[in-house]
Amino acid sequence: MGNDTQTYVSKGTVIQVVTISFYRFDTLFSRLWAFTMMGFARIAFARMSEVSFWKLCGSGTEEGFTPRPNTAVYAILCVWPNQEAAERIMLEAAIFSSYRRVSNENWTIFLGTTSVRGEWSGMSPFHAEHAFNGGPIAALTRATIKPSILMKFWGRVPAISNVIGSNKDVMFKIGIGEVPFFQQITFSIWPDTQSMAAFARHEGPHARAIQAVREGLWFQEELYARFNVIRTTGSWNGNDPLNNSELL
Repeated sequence: MGNDTQTYVSKGTVIQVVTISFYRFDTLFSRLWAFTMMGFARIAFARMSEVSFWKLCGSGTEEGFTPRPNTAVYAILCVWPNQEAAERIMLEAAIFSSYRRVSNENWTIFLGTTSVRGEWSGMSPFHAEHAFNGGPIAALTRATIKPSILMKFWGRVPAISNVIGSNKDVMFKIGIGEVPFFQQITFSIWPDTQSMAAFARHEGPHARAIQAVREGLWFQEELYARFNVIRTTGSWNGNDPLNNSELL
């Protein structure tokens, strides 16, 4: 599933594991293929009995934090009963093999949920069964935006994107979503909890947006989760983004 592998905790866990796989498609043919698979791949995932929850996602331009679609980057999120099942099926299943074959580059992160609140599509898909291991920490936020505040929400996004884009602590960040404009997922990886908390609490566009969300009830549904980074496979932009930090 990729040439380079980085492991942060021992293998063999028997508790739930979440994976997020990112795929880059550079050619016109591969981009058309990826777009059509947003519909056709649902059949394959619906038949995977060991996947308790899955989402096919597109991305936006400028690292994903805009409503303008990026036809080159797609993501697949899956929830597995354990790490062994995740590794085995992602290696053997035809749908994952097809994505790896057609894409020009792919990168998968294996995650263990340490905290979660909220719902996603009326469900609670993540189980906080992992204790924080002190390594890199991933943060995922997902929201369904109320139609009445779409313009107000997306009007704040460019300023937030600029702030997180210039933050030297963030190791990886991307915005993805199931439905353009209305459903937004932000995913980021930080070297530790302190750097992530410092960004969230720092006075600026991000903090003001959080306050506005709380005061204005912008979302119909929202979920916030934190994860240990268990393992990564593949590459992104030619390397593993988590190998670039001296903190690992």
